[in-house]
Amino acid sequence: MLTKEIAQTIVNETSNKLNRNINIMNDTGIIIASTDPKRISDIHEGAQEVVKTRQPLTISADNKHGWRGSHQGINLPIEFQEEIVGVIGITGNPEEVKDFAGIVKMITELMIKQKFIANQLEWQQRTKEMIIEELLKEAPSYKNVDRGLHLLETTLNGPFTIHVVQLFDRSISNQTILQLTERMIGDGHGFSCFININRLFFVFSGISEAEVDKKRMLIYKELKKKKLAFKLAFSTPFTLLEDFKHSYTSCELALKISSADEDFISFADIEAEALIHLIDPAWTQKFSDRVMNKSVKKYSHTLGTFFNKNLNIQHTADELFIHRNTLIYRLTKIHEETGYDPKNFKDALTLQLALWCSK
Repeated sequence: MLTKEIAQTIVNETSNKLNRNINIMNDTGIIIASTDPKRISDIHEGAQEVVKTRQPLTISADNKHGWRGSHQGINLPIEFQEEIVGVIGITGNPEEVKDFAGIVKMITELMIKQKFIANQLEWQQRTKEMIIEELLKEAPSYKNVDRGLHLLETTLNGPFTIHVVQLFDRSISNQTILQLTERMIGDGHGFSCFININRLFFVFSGISEAEVDKKRMLIYKELKKKKLAFKLAFSTPFTLLEDFKHSYTSCELALKISSADEDFISFADIEAEALIHLIDPAWTQKFSDRVMNKSVKKYSHTLGTFFNKNLNIQHTADELFIHRNTLIYRLTKIHEETGYDPKNFKDALTLQLALWCSK
Protein backbone atom coordinates (compact mmCIF):
# COMPACT_ATOMS: atom_id res chain seq x y z
CA MET A 1 0.00 0.00 0.00
CA LEU A 2 2.88 2.37 0.78
CA THR A 3 4.45 2.80 -2.65
CA LYS A 4 7.47 4.92 -3.54
CA GLU A 5 5.20 7.34 -5.41
CA ILE A 6 2.88 7.86 -2.43
CA ALA A 7 5.82 8.13 -0.04
CA GLN A 8 7.57 10.79 -2.14
CA THR A 9 4.34 12.78 -2.43
CA ILE A 10 3.99 12.73 1.35
CA VAL A 11 7.62 13.80 1.79
CA ASN A 12 7.24 16.68 -0.67
CA GLU A 13 3.99 17.90 0.90
CA THR A 14 5.16 17.79 4.52
CA SER A 15 8.78 18.87 4.12
CA ASN A 16 7.77 22.01 2.21
CA LYS A 17 5.38 23.06 4.96
CA LEU A 18 7.66 22.19 7.88
CA ASN A 19 11.00 23.07 6.30
CA ARG A 20 12.44 19.85 7.72
CA ASN A 21 14.25 16.87 6.26
CA ILE A 22 11.82 13.94 6.14
CA ASN A 23 12.41 10.31 5.22
CA ILE A 24 9.94 7.51 4.71
CA MET A 25 11.03 3.90 5.09
CA ASN A 26 9.13 0.78 4.08
CA ASP A 27 8.30 -2.07 6.43
CA THR A 28 11.80 -3.55 5.99
CA GLY A 29 13.60 -0.34 6.94
CA ILE A 30 14.68 0.72 3.43
CA ILE A 31 14.42 4.45 2.70
CA ILE A 32 11.97 4.79 -0.22
CA ALA A 33 11.42 8.56 -0.18
CA SER A 34 13.46 11.45 1.19
CA THR A 35 14.11 15.15 0.85
CA ASP A 36 17.70 14.02 0.31
CA PRO A 37 17.64 11.84 -2.85
CA LYS A 38 21.07 10.41 -2.02
CA ARG A 39 19.61 8.54 0.95
CA ILE A 40 17.00 6.61 -1.06
CA SER A 41 17.58 2.82 -0.93
CA ASP A 42 19.79 3.13 2.17
CA ILE A 43 19.09 0.91 5.18
CA HIS A 44 17.68 2.76 8.19
CA GLU A 45 18.26 0.62 11.29
CA GLY A 46 16.21 2.98 13.42
CA ALA A 47 13.21 2.31 11.19
CA GLN A 48 13.79 -1.44 11.49
CA GLU A 49 13.61 -1.07 15.26
CA VAL A 50 10.33 0.87 14.99
CA VAL A 51 8.81 -1.84 12.78
CA LYS A 52 9.97 -4.51 15.23
CA THR A 53 8.72 -2.82 18.41
CA ARG A 54 5.75 -0.94 16.85
CA GLN A 55 6.85 2.00 19.01
CA PRO A 56 8.29 5.47 18.19
CA LEU A 57 12.09 5.80 18.38
CA THR A 58 13.91 8.98 19.38
CA ILE A 59 17.54 9.26 18.23
CA SER A 60 19.62 11.94 19.86
CA ALA A 61 22.95 13.37 18.79
CA ASP A 62 24.60 11.16 21.40
CA ASN A 63 23.28 7.81 20.17
CA LYS A 64 22.74 8.37 16.44
CA HIS A 65 25.80 6.25 15.57
CA GLY A 66 24.14 3.27 17.22
CA TRP A 67 21.68 3.06 14.36
CA ARG A 68 23.20 2.58 10.92
CA GLY A 69 21.80 4.97 8.33
CA SER A 70 20.06 7.11 10.97
CA HIS A 71 20.33 10.77 11.91
CA GLN A 72 19.10 12.42 15.05
CA GLY A 73 15.37 12.96 15.10
CA ILE A 74 12.13 11.12 15.72
CA ASN A 75 10.93 7.99 13.88
CA LEU A 76 7.25 7.01 14.03
CA PRO A 77 5.41 3.92 12.78
CA ILE A 78 3.01 4.45 9.87
CA GLU A 79 -0.10 2.38 10.52
CA PHE A 80 -2.83 1.35 8.13
CA GLN A 81 -5.62 -1.11 8.96
CA GLU A 82 -3.78 -2.10 12.15
CA GLU A 83 -0.61 -2.99 10.27
CA ILE A 84 2.79 -1.25 10.23
CA VAL A 85 3.28 -0.32 6.59
CA GLY A 86 6.32 1.89 7.06
CA VAL A 87 8.13 4.45 9.18
CA ILE A 88 8.36 8.23 8.89
CA GLY A 89 11.49 9.93 10.16
CA ILE A 90 11.82 13.65 10.92
CA THR A 91 15.42 14.84 11.14
CA GLY A 92 16.34 17.40 13.79
CA ASN A 93 16.67 18.02 17.49
CA PRO A 94 14.08 15.70 19.08
CA GLU A 95 12.98 18.43 21.47
CA GLU A 96 12.26 20.73 18.53
CA VAL A 97 10.42 18.24 16.30
CA LYS A 98 8.43 16.30 18.90
CA ASP A 99 5.62 18.89 19.01
CA PHE A 100 4.61 18.34 15.37
CA ALA A 101 5.81 14.74 14.88
CA GLY A 102 2.38 13.33 15.79
CA ILE A 103 0.69 15.68 13.33
CA VAL A 104 3.03 14.57 10.54
CA LYS A 105 2.25 10.93 11.35
CA MET A 106 -1.49 11.63 11.25
CA ILE A 107 -1.25 13.50 7.94
CA THR A 108 0.79 10.66 6.45
CA GLU A 109 -1.73 8.02 7.51
CA LEU A 110 -4.62 10.13 6.20
CA MET A 111 -2.95 10.52 2.81
CA ILE A 112 -2.37 6.76 2.60
CA LYS A 113 -6.02 6.14 3.51
CA GLN A 114 -7.24 8.64 0.90
CA LYS A 115 -5.06 7.05 -1.75
CA PHE A 116 -6.33 3.61 -0.78
CA ILE A 117 -9.97 4.75 -1.02
CA ALA A 118 -9.33 6.42 -4.38
CA ASN A 119 -7.70 3.23 -5.68
CA GLN A 120 -10.60 1.16 -4.40
CA LEU A 121 -13.16 3.41 -6.08
CA GLU A 122 -11.21 3.34 -9.33
CA TRP A 123 -10.93 -0.44 -9.19
CA GLN A 124 -14.64 -0.83 -8.47
CA GLN A 125 -15.53 1.50 -11.34
CA ARG A 126 -13.31 -0.43 -13.77
CA THR A 127 -15.02 -3.65 -12.68
CA LYS A 128 -18.48 -2.16 -13.31
CA GLU A 129 -17.36 -1.01 -16.76
CA MET A 130 -16.10 -4.53 -17.49
CA ILE A 131 -19.45 -6.06 -16.45
CA ILE A 132 -21.48 -3.72 -18.63
CA GLU A 133 -19.08 -4.05 -21.56
CA GLU A 134 -19.50 -7.83 -21.32
CA LEU A 135 -23.30 -7.70 -21.08
CA LEU A 136 -23.50 -5.49 -24.18
CA LYS A 137 -21.60 -7.95 -26.36
CA GLU A 138 -23.36 -10.09 -28.97
CA ALA A 139 -22.29 -13.22 -27.08
CA PRO A 140 -21.57 -12.26 -23.44
CA SER A 141 -19.52 -14.44 -21.11
CA TYR A 142 -21.78 -14.74 -18.08
CA LYS A 143 -18.90 -16.40 -16.24
CA ASN A 144 -16.95 -13.13 -16.55
CA VAL A 145 -20.03 -11.19 -15.45
CA ASP A 146 -20.44 -13.40 -12.37
CA ARG A 147 -16.74 -13.03 -11.57
CA GLY A 148 -17.00 -9.25 -11.70
CA LEU A 149 -20.15 -9.19 -9.56
CA HIS A 150 -18.43 -11.46 -7.02
CA LEU A 151 -15.49 -9.06 -6.78
CA LEU A 152 -17.93 -6.21 -6.14
CA GLU A 153 -19.80 -8.37 -3.63
CA THR A 154 -23.10 -7.56 -5.33
CA THR A 155 -25.70 -9.19 -7.57
CA LEU A 156 -27.87 -8.27 -10.54
CA ASN A 157 -31.43 -9.53 -10.18
CA GLY A 158 -34.40 -8.78 -12.42
CA PRO A 159 -36.38 -6.84 -13.21
CA PHE A 160 -33.90 -4.51 -14.88
CA THR A 161 -34.29 -1.07 -16.43
CA ILE A 162 -31.46 0.42 -18.48
CA HIS A 163 -30.78 4.14 -18.73
CA VAL A 164 -28.44 5.98 -21.09
CA VAL A 165 -27.52 9.64 -20.60
CA GLN A 166 -25.87 11.45 -23.48
CA LEU A 167 -23.98 14.46 -22.13
CA PHE A 168 -23.33 17.46 -24.35
CA ASP A 169 -21.91 20.08 -22.04
CA ARG A 170 -20.98 20.07 -18.35
CA SER A 171 -18.86 21.84 -15.83
CA ILE A 172 -18.43 18.90 -13.44
CA SER A 173 -16.29 15.78 -13.66
CA ASN A 174 -17.43 12.30 -14.61
CA GLN A 175 -16.52 11.14 -11.11
CA THR A 176 -18.88 13.70 -9.57
CA ILE A 177 -21.69 12.55 -11.89
CA LEU A 178 -21.03 8.92 -10.96
CA GLN A 179 -21.12 9.71 -7.25
CA LEU A 180 -24.44 11.51 -7.74
CA THR A 181 -26.08 8.64 -9.63
CA GLU A 182 -24.68 5.93 -7.34
CA ARG A 183 -26.06 7.74 -4.32
CA MET A 184 -29.52 7.96 -5.90
CA ILE A 185 -29.48 4.33 -7.06
CA GLY A 186 -28.63 3.02 -3.60
CA ASP A 187 -26.66 -0.05 -2.50
CA GLY A 188 -27.80 -3.28 -4.08
CA HIS A 189 -30.26 -1.61 -6.48
CA GLY A 190 -27.94 -1.39 -9.51
CA PHE A 191 -24.94 0.71 -10.50
CA SER A 192 -23.61 3.22 -13.00
CA CYS A 193 -20.55 3.67 -15.19
CA PHE A 194 -19.37 5.65 -18.22
CA ILE A 195 -19.41 3.76 -21.51
CA ASN A 196 -17.43 6.55 -23.12
CA ILE A 197 -16.39 10.05 -22.09
CA ASN A 198 -19.82 11.56 -22.79
CA ARG A 199 -22.20 8.64 -22.27
CA LEU A 200 -23.36 7.60 -18.81
CA PHE A 201 -24.99 4.20 -18.33
CA PHE A 202 -26.93 3.12 -15.27
CA VAL A 203 -29.18 0.19 -14.49
CA PHE A 204 -31.76 -0.44 -11.79
CA SER A 205 -31.93 -4.00 -10.55
CA GLY A 206 -34.41 -5.93 -8.42
CA ILE A 207 -36.77 -3.10 -7.45
CA SER A 208 -40.36 -2.28 -8.38
CA GLU A 209 -41.29 -0.15 -11.38
CA ALA A 210 -42.74 2.49 -9.05
CA GLU A 211 -39.44 2.71 -7.17
CA VAL A 212 -37.52 2.90 -10.46
CA ASP A 213 -39.76 5.79 -11.59
CA LYS A 214 -39.06 7.63 -8.33
CA LYS A 215 -35.29 7.14 -8.41
CA ARG A 216 -35.09 7.94 -12.12
CA MET A 217 -36.84 11.26 -11.63
CA LEU A 218 -34.55 12.12 -8.70
CA ILE A 219 -31.48 11.51 -10.88
CA TYR A 220 -32.99 13.56 -13.73
CA LYS A 221 -33.74 16.48 -11.40
CA GLU A 222 -30.25 16.35 -9.84
CA LEU A 223 -28.62 16.43 -13.28
CA LYS A 224 -30.81 19.41 -14.21
CA LYS A 225 -29.78 21.18 -10.98
CA LYS A 226 -26.15 20.79 -12.06
CA LYS A 227 -27.08 22.71 -15.24
CA LEU A 228 -25.94 19.88 -17.49
CA ALA A 229 -26.95 19.66 -21.15
CA PHE A 230 -28.07 16.06 -21.68
CA LYS A 231 -30.66 13.63 -23.00
CA LEU A 232 -31.80 10.71 -20.83
CA ALA A 233 -33.39 7.65 -22.45
CA PHE A 234 -34.62 4.55 -20.64
CA SER A 235 -35.75 1.10 -21.67
CA THR A 236 -38.83 -0.88 -20.84
CA PRO A 237 -38.37 -3.26 -17.86
CA PHE A 238 -36.95 -6.73 -18.62
CA THR A 239 -36.01 -9.79 -16.56
CA LEU A 240 -33.18 -11.60 -18.36
CA LEU A 241 -29.50 -10.65 -18.55
CA GLU A 242 -29.63 -11.86 -22.16
CA ASP A 243 -31.80 -8.82 -23.00
CA PHE A 244 -29.25 -6.21 -21.87
CA LYS A 245 -27.91 -5.53 -25.36
CA HIS A 246 -31.37 -5.29 -26.94
CA SER A 247 -32.54 -2.86 -24.24
CA TYR A 248 -29.40 -0.76 -24.59
CA THR A 249 -29.97 -0.62 -28.36
CA SER A 250 -33.51 0.59 -27.73
CA CYS A 251 -32.13 3.45 -25.61
CA GLU A 252 -29.67 4.37 -28.35
CA LEU A 253 -32.52 4.44 -30.85
CA ALA A 254 -34.63 6.58 -28.52
CA LEU A 255 -31.80 9.11 -28.28
CA LYS A 256 -31.40 9.11 -32.05
CA ILE A 257 -35.01 9.65 -33.12
CA SER A 258 -36.24 11.92 -30.33
CA SER A 259 -36.57 15.63 -31.06
CA ALA A 260 -33.80 18.02 -30.12
CA ASP A 261 -35.80 19.60 -27.29
CA GLU A 262 -36.63 16.27 -25.58
CA ASP A 263 -34.28 15.35 -22.74
CA PHE A 264 -36.35 12.68 -20.93
CA ILE A 265 -37.29 9.87 -23.30
CA SER A 266 -39.12 6.64 -22.57
CA PHE A 267 -38.58 3.99 -25.23
CA ALA A 268 -42.12 2.78 -24.54
CA ASP A 269 -43.44 6.17 -25.70
CA ILE A 270 -41.61 6.09 -29.02
CA GLU A 271 -41.59 2.32 -29.61
CA ALA A 272 -44.05 2.48 -32.52
CA GLU A 273 -41.93 5.10 -34.28
CA ALA A 274 -38.79 3.10 -33.49
CA LEU A 275 -40.15 0.14 -35.45
CA ILE A 276 -39.96 2.28 -38.60
CA HIS A 277 -36.18 2.45 -38.19
CA LEU A 278 -35.95 -1.34 -38.20
CA ILE A 279 -37.62 -1.66 -41.60
CA ASP A 280 -35.70 -1.78 -44.87
CA PRO A 281 -35.11 1.92 -45.79
CA ALA A 282 -36.18 1.21 -49.39
CA TRP A 283 -39.66 0.27 -48.18
CA THR A 284 -40.04 3.28 -45.88
CA GLN A 285 -38.79 5.62 -48.62
CA LYS A 286 -41.29 4.21 -51.11
CA PHE A 287 -44.15 4.57 -48.62
CA SER A 288 -43.13 8.09 -47.64
CA ASP A 289 -42.84 9.24 -51.27
CA ARG A 290 -46.33 7.96 -52.01
CA VAL A 291 -48.08 9.66 -49.08
CA MET A 292 -46.00 12.80 -48.49
CA ASN A 293 -47.33 15.17 -51.13
CA LYS A 294 -46.90 18.96 -51.02
CA SER A 295 -49.85 19.47 -48.71
CA VAL A 296 -48.63 16.98 -46.12
CA LYS A 297 -45.13 18.43 -46.25
CA LYS A 298 -46.48 21.97 -45.90
CA TYR A 299 -48.58 21.10 -42.86
CA SER A 300 -46.30 18.44 -41.34
CA HIS A 301 -45.83 20.44 -38.14
CA THR A 302 -49.59 20.90 -37.84
CA LEU A 303 -50.14 17.17 -38.35
CA GLY A 304 -47.44 16.23 -35.86
CA THR A 305 -48.99 18.47 -33.22
CA PHE A 306 -52.49 17.16 -34.01
CA PHE A 307 -51.35 13.57 -33.50
CA ASN A 308 -49.44 14.44 -30.31
CA LYS A 309 -52.65 16.01 -28.97
CA ASN A 310 -54.59 12.79 -29.65
CA LEU A 311 -56.57 14.30 -32.57
CA ASN A 312 -58.04 16.97 -30.28
CA ILE A 313 -58.77 20.04 -32.42
CA GLN A 314 -59.02 22.61 -29.62
CA HIS A 315 -55.87 21.43 -27.81
CA THR A 316 -53.95 21.44 -31.11
CA ALA A 317 -55.13 24.92 -32.03
CA ASP A 318 -54.10 26.21 -28.60
CA GLU A 319 -50.68 24.59 -28.93
CA LEU A 320 -50.15 26.12 -32.38
CA PHE A 321 -51.60 29.53 -31.36
CA ILE A 322 -54.09 29.47 -34.25
CA HIS A 323 -57.89 29.65 -34.48
CA ARG A 324 -59.64 26.28 -34.53
CA ASN A 325 -61.17 27.19 -37.92
CA THR A 326 -57.67 27.67 -39.33
CA LEU A 327 -56.75 24.22 -38.08
CA ILE A 328 -59.91 22.68 -39.55
CA TYR A 329 -59.09 24.34 -42.89
CA ARG A 330 -55.63 22.80 -42.91
CA LEU A 331 -56.92 19.33 -42.02
CA THR A 332 -59.59 19.60 -44.71
CA LYS A 333 -56.95 20.66 -47.26
CA ILE A 334 -54.86 17.59 -46.43
CA HIS A 335 -57.92 15.36 -46.81
CA GLU A 336 -58.81 16.84 -50.17
CA GLU A 337 -55.28 16.59 -51.60
CA THR A 338 -54.27 13.18 -50.21
CA GLY A 339 -57.50 11.28 -49.71
CA TYR A 340 -56.48 10.70 -46.08
CA ASP A 341 -58.64 12.30 -43.39
CA PRO A 342 -56.44 13.18 -40.35
CA LYS A 343 -59.54 13.04 -38.12
CA ASN A 344 -60.07 9.39 -39.02
CA PHE A 345 -57.98 6.95 -36.95
CA LYS A 346 -56.93 4.66 -39.83
CA ASP A 347 -56.03 7.58 -42.11
CA ALA A 348 -54.30 9.38 -39.23
CA LEU A 349 -52.17 6.29 -38.64
CA THR A 350 -51.13 6.25 -42.31
CA LEU A 351 -50.19 9.93 -42.19
CA GLN A 352 -48.31 9.46 -38.90
CA LEU A 353 -46.30 6.60 -40.38
CA ALA A 354 -45.49 8.73 -43.40
CA LEU A 355 -44.23 11.55 -41.18
CA TRP A 356 -42.06 9.12 -39.22
CA CYS A 357 -40.66 7.61 -42.42
CA SER A 358 -39.84 11.05 -43.81
CA LYS A 359 -37.77 11.81 -40.69
